[in-house]
Amino acid sequence: MQAEWTEGAIQQITKENTTLKQRVRQRTTDNRALHERLKAARSNLRFQDRRVADLEARIAEPAPKS
Repeated sequence: MQAEWTEGAIQQITKENTTLKQRVRQRTTDNRALHERLKAARSNLRFQDRRVADLEARIAEPAPKS
């Protein structure tokens, strides 16, 4: 089957394969970075939810009588 392929065709396929591998590596890196940002955003949201719940609980408490 290789006998049917020209040297130019093989070089072009090799070049495209290399380009695709680079794009996959870049997408993988981008995906990891986005995953880390999402993880941080979720952590911040949990912290804010706890803070809001604490503030709501304080508001709901009856005022101490002096």
